[in-house]
Amino acid sequence: MKLPPGVSASDFAAALEKFAAVVGKEWVFSSQDDVDLYRDSYSPLWHEEDERVPSAAVAPDGVEQIQAIVKIANTYKIPLWTISTGKNLAYGGSSPALSGSVILDLKRMNRILEVNDKNHYALVEPGVSYFDLYHYIQDHKLNVWIDPPDPGWGSPMGNSLERGGGRTPMRDHFASVCGMEIVLANGEVIRTGMGALPESKTWQQYKYGFGPYVDGMFSQSNFGIVTKIGIWLMPSPEAYRDGVVSVPKHDDLIPFVDTLSFLIDSSVVRGTMLLDSPLLSYRASQGGSVLDMPGGPTVAETEKLGQEKGLPYWSMELHFWGPPNVIDAQWEYAKEKFSAIPGATFKDGRYYHFPMEVKDTDAVPWVALGIPSLSVFGLIAGGNGHMDFSPIIPMQAEAVFEVLSAFGKAYADLGIEPKNQFFSLPWCFFPHSFVLLFGFPIAHDVEKNRESRRAFQRLVEVAAEHGWGEYRTHVAFMDAVSNVYSFNNHALRRLHERVKDAIDPNGILSPGKSGIWPKRLRQQRA
Repeated sequence: MKLPPGVSASDFAAALEKFAAVVGKEWVFSSQDDVDLYRDSYSPLWHEEDERVPSAAVAPDGVEQIQAIVKIANTYKIPLWTISTGKNLAYGGSSPALSGSVILDLKRMNRILEVNDKNHYALVEPGVSYFDLYHYIQDHKLNVWIDPPDPGWGSPMGNSLERGGGRTPMRDHFASVCGMEIVLANGEVIRTGMGALPESKTWQQYKYGFGPYVDGMFSQSNFGIVTKIGIWLMPSPEAYRDGVVSVPKHDDLIPFVDTLSFLIDSSVVRGTMLLDSPLLSYRASQGGSVLDMPGGPTVAETEKLGQEKGLPYWSMELHFWGPPNVIDAQWEYAKEKFSAIPGATFKDGRYYHFPMEVKDTDAVPWVALGIPSLSVFGLIAGGNGHMDFSPIIPMQAEAVFEVLSAFGKAYADLGIEPKNQFFSLPWCFFPHSFVLLFGFPIAHDVEKNRESRRAFQRLVEVAAEHGWGEYRTHVAFMDAVSNVYSFNNHALRRLHERVKDAIDPNGILSPGKSGIWPKRLRQQRA
């Protein structure tokens, strides 16, 4: 067992006994077998001394127990790493940034407190999963949809606080948060927004309340323990349809993205979309790369290959939800706008009217229909998982070209073939910007993992050199990513540290989260 730094074995044992007195012996986990369950299943540090491992875990079932736990943690300087369901795979799972931390596992706090299908919101605890919320809505025949991320077993609270994304028009999950309840490091309970008003009737309907808006301080942070969260939901639509737009040439991406940006910002096209390149994917399948590798095929040669194979250079599947006459008009308008690009082609896709019954074996776009699923795991190659690198870039074609060139050169300089990386072209998870997703494969092989970490670290640096930063990252790289957000000698991080030291002076809450270390542990930063 790896003890928390600076905590003696006797003090640690005393703290565990006191935790057990609060939650019951069965909800304190300190055996090696139990603690191993909280390690990162996709750790890039497998079998290495620096692997992030917890010392124990404790699972409260309510706010009062959390208050008691933080009091004990303050007494013994025990670091607590808070998780909701711990399903944050590819970003560290349930493992802490600081080895020796005790996992504060909120899975028992799994109550759905309210779902309102007139004002379209839910109020949930941390341990509620997307599956739980979906089935609750179905069982109560409520006219709302959730917006699950690709793996539906995670927590709406956890995914929203990590600023994750889904597929429907409610895809920006933190933007859909309205009102929180939080236990601070001193055990005090606060409610944000309209929740600060006793007996508030609009806690989940108006975000801002009165005075400074502080909710953002508790996303991707270690300033408090969120115990309740309001989530805006989507009214059940009458219908869904999709269709594919394709263009034939490399430079067509410039008017393509300009048109896409206009349609998204005009709310004609909504939801998450992926920029695809059937041509570059074919090139990669033949031993090449999606990235522009030095000495690789020229644009003219790639376009010629596309003509020979009948493959468009760029394409995108657009999604529409709403009344049939509205989404039909939106699709027709989108086609009209894209038709200004010579050679643009269109293909009608799926069309569903609701309510509809679907079976597990049906080939439907589950997540786009608000239905949580685990089908994404069938698309991921390899048995040991991956870690995600996910920088934000401008929603501009020129940025896409720059990415393909810059990252291609980075791999060439490293002498690493990018073929084993899972690279996607940009996604539209968030308004006004693109996000890239690189999946770095994890192996139970120290040298292969070191190569993946070396590439990951270099891409963080290359992205920053080009003005791109990650929107979230694996716990093993939180310090590295924090380091590149360095404007004015890391002024933002220094502000975070001042807040941390003021509201958590003993540094007990998730030390190292997002590169924010308390004063007593600041030397831990890489």
